[in-house]
Amino acid sequence: MVLLRSKTTSVFLLIFVACYSCSPPEEPIKCSSENTNCTITNSYGAFPDRSTCRAAEVAYPTTEQELISIMAEATKNRRKMKVATCFSHSIPKLVCPDGQEGLLISTKYLNHMLKIDVEAMTMTIESGVTLRQLINEAAKAGLALPYTPYWWGLTIGGLLSTGAHGSTLWANGSSVHDYLLELQIVSPGGAEDGYVKVRRLKDGDKDFNAAKVSLGVLGVISQVTLKLQPLFKRSIIYLTKNDSNLGDQVASFGHQHEFADIIWYPSQRKAVYRIDDRVSTNTSGNGLYNSISFRPIPSLELGSIRTLEELLEHLSYANGKCASAKKITSKLLNTAYGLSNNDDHFTGYPVVGFHNRLQASGTCLDSHHNSACAWDRRVNGAFFHQTTFSISLFLAKSFIQDVQKLIEMEPKAMCGVELYNGILMRYVKASSAYLGKQEDAVDFDITYYRSKNPMTPRLYEDILEEVEQLALFKYGALPHWGKNRNLAFDGTINKYKNAREFLKVKEVYDPFGLFSSAWTDQILGLKNGVTIAKEGCALEGLCICSEDIHCAPKKGYYCRLGKVYKDAKVCTRITSKINICDVS
Repeated sequence: MVLLRSKTTSVFLLIFVACYSCSPPEEPIKCSSENTNCTITNSYGAFPDRSTCRAAEVAYPTTEQELISIMAEATKNRRKMKVATCFSHSIPKLVCPDGQEGLLISTKYLNHMLKIDVEAMTMTIESGVTLRQLINEAAKAGLALPYTPYWWGLTIGGLLSTGAHGSTLWANGSSVHDYLLELQIVSPGGAEDGYVKVRRLKDGDKDFNAAKVSLGVLGVISQVTLKLQPLFKRSIIYLTKNDSNLGDQVASFGHQHEFADIIWYPSQRKAVYRIDDRVSTNTSGNGLYNSISFRPIPSLELGSIRTLEELLEHLSYANGKCASAKKITSKLLNTAYGLSNNDDHFTGYPVVGFHNRLQASGTCLDSHHNSACAWDRRVNGAFFHQTTFSISLFLAKSFIQDVQKLIEMEPKAMCGVELYNGILMRYVKASSAYLGKQEDAVDFDITYYRSKNPMTPRLYEDILEEVEQLALFKYGALPHWGKNRNLAFDGTINKYKNAREFLKVKEVYDPFGLFSSAWTDQILGLKNGVTIAKEGCALEGLCICSEDIHCAPKKGYYCRLGKVYKDAKVCTRITSKINICDVS
């Protein structure tokens, strides 16, 4: 979601752009011969380890019965399978089957709205339905799903499987899976079952909490039923403050406002508080949220933005990044981040409108000639890492203060993050899902530059690595299942109190591990290998520096700019100023 713009970008218009009429995003699955000999990637065009995922074939069922037939045949032949979506928005390798002979089962055409019960306020849909479809169809019936991610380019099956969420500490919390009433899942079976089993699970059933967030390892979710609410209005104000008391405010602010979130600009010492609450439907206003981050951007402009960012990195020109970040932040604040009081213009706060017009956006999915989403891999656009984790609400203050101490030492260190609109802080509640959030927490979403060359260090990389490892190891943060680099998942499964229960259900639903892969086995603690020790591994977040890869002067200590800090269980020495952590 890079928004880096500068008057100086006009200098860099003579660039190579691979696609001049990108319109909607490219399909994540490509096959050399109709539906065979295929590759799959994510919407960003690269997995954390930059590997290519291959499959022998892809199937596109259009009905549940077709899905059952496809899975039965694959199970009979003990064939590895993975479910894929039309967007493939997850960063880690959740969609990659092992080897090259696997089968991809796409939910692209399992996208039907099955039933809306207005009186019961429920909606039953197939798993390939997009969040955008859900929001629009619910609103037509006068209903709403109260809490969702802000990006609507997700499928329901995908966002449920990875625990995607919005922001609230109210009601059941912000995770969509905590508004599930029923789901139907198709899994491998034995010969006596015709090699396939269809299970219909309801809230309260013994396996329901395992299936709510499943990472795709239990089978294919075919349909779900969600609990909705009557459509309502919201009132939104963005309030900018100095971040000096952000740590003191973070917990109470989440309880004060139903849809609260915070955008933090650490190097600018600013925090932008989203004061966002329900109001009476009689309140005047027809506000719209069309996030600037998710709007279509001209392809040439995307290329010039990236070229400028690469130049600033090459020159280690932090002042240039900081100046550009301030301009971007000013523009975002002046335009209310894409809010408008009507369909076109922002005239002032509060912005009041119906929930369906404010809860999510993603108009770049409708890109026309010569424009694209900022991260579209067909153009020389944004290429970034996303580090996203949740820290206990009771520990968030201390974490924020630790980050502020780093900024006091290196004031320009987060300017690169601010080019990507700072650190988004959302609120999440403890979930009953076995692989859901374990406690009420603040989710920190950090997006930052990624080099096209995996051996090239980033400007102030040492600071960002320290922030990430402080979160994961000092504060026990939980990484978002659908984001992050490899190291974030090292030992993560041990942080889930019901992990064993989940694995028991997995063993019953898929005893042959046909929907498992090396990656899912690793993050679930069934195999070693989440981290990859190789030259330059720490630059890409593929490994954590330790004595076994010749990077730590003393085990159990941080190393930053040649100094030692006893703040965590691991050591990082990833800095363009001292040494690059790699295997010697």
